[in-house]
Amino acid sequence: MAADTTTRTAAGARAPRQAPAMELAELIADRQTRIVVCCGAGGVGKTTTSAALGLAAAEVGRTVVVLTIDPARRLAQSLGLTELDNEPRKVDVPGAPGQLHAMMLDMKRTFDDIVTAHSTPERAQQILENPFYQALSSSFAGTQEYMAMEKLGQLRASDQWDLIIVDTPPSRSALDFLDAPNRMGRFLDGTMIRLLMAPSRAGFKFASAGFLFFSRIISKILGGQLLRDISAFVSALDTMFGGFRERATATFELLRRPGTWFVVVAAPEPDALREASYFVDRLSAEGMPLAGLVVNRTHPPATTALSATRAEGAAEEVAESGDDGAALAAAALRVHAERMQLATREQHLADRFTSAHPDVALRTVPAAAGDVHDLEGLRVMAAALTGPDHDTPTGTPRTRVLPARRG
Repeated sequence: MAADTTTRTAAGARAPRQAPAMELAELIADRQTRIVVCCGAGGVGKTTTSAALGLAAAEVGRTVVVLTIDPARRLAQSLGLTELDNEPRKVDVPGAPGQLHAMMLDMKRTFDDIVTAHSTPERAQQILENPFYQALSSSFAGTQEYMAMEKLGQLRASDQWDLIIVDTPPSRSALDFLDAPNRMGRFLDGTMIRLLMAPSRAGFKFASAGFLFFSRIISKILGGQLLRDISAFVSALDTMFGGFRERATATFELLRRPGTWFVVVAAPEPDALREASYFVDRLSAEGMPLAGLVVNRTHPPATTALSATRAEGAAEEVAESGDDGAALAAAALRVHAERMQLATREQHLADRFTSAHPDVALRTVPAAAGDVHDLEGLRVMAAALTGPDHDTPTGTPRTRVLPARRG
């Protein structure tokens, strides 16, 4: 990552501050980088960003798999695949020295695979057929995040991939998988679970008085059949609980180690950048390695030589001249003025973020003309993500200078 470029002039005054440029090309080409996690609010382009980074990595020789936890089909469509499932599928990238694979998390299938792998056939069948397990593995709060941790751990344990890119779910739940080990621990250590386990662990006679008293109360709330389903599920799963906790904790620690990077993705909108600030603060609090912020779908002007005010004035003069083509020229000037105003607004929002987080590296990506739906569109986005900071089609640097600070 580039260093903070704040400098002092010969007179000792503080020069304009610039956000560090995020060098994603170096990050994905570095063989020490093994995991990249893209997180951020919903609708900011995390899925496309993940796919573009995966394509760029394959084109520099990496063997990469992109894991999406977002159930939307955009990743498959942009990679030219009809669908994605719980197993990596190879993407045809002509001429690439590396390989690109993609997959979408199926939390129930992942849970089923864990049960099958860590149980006897008889015990696995008992668990898989349990009604409470079927509900838990499909829709229980927190299951998706825990299964994401499991799948990431499985992929990392394999020698097949030298880079894993994770596309997280939208909204603040994108970081809920960081809580998976603690949440699993709280679940396993909870009073209800311990009471439900008591008959199988200590013998029914020893636990019968407390368990029957507990079951009478909880049956009124949950219903007798559901309680019996839960009790049977917990008893069958008892021997697997330690493995759940250990694997989740191991994957959580993996996210802190060298070789893992988090990329926060945002749109140039107030709400999205507020969410980005939340993500940055949370990652910092957890000691997670942050690569930086991608501000996606920006609107850089074609030129900065003509201000919005001057463009509007020129549009009025041209329109009043009555010359041939005056209406078209005036319209073009007004479009430029609107684009300049939008770019100024977006830059102001980015500057506010950088003022609050001056050490967070930044990369801006221009909005595409339409939806990214094929490899060529992904290549264009990959070039914007990984190209030199100054090498932009409009000549506007991706990392912009902030106003000078006093002191």
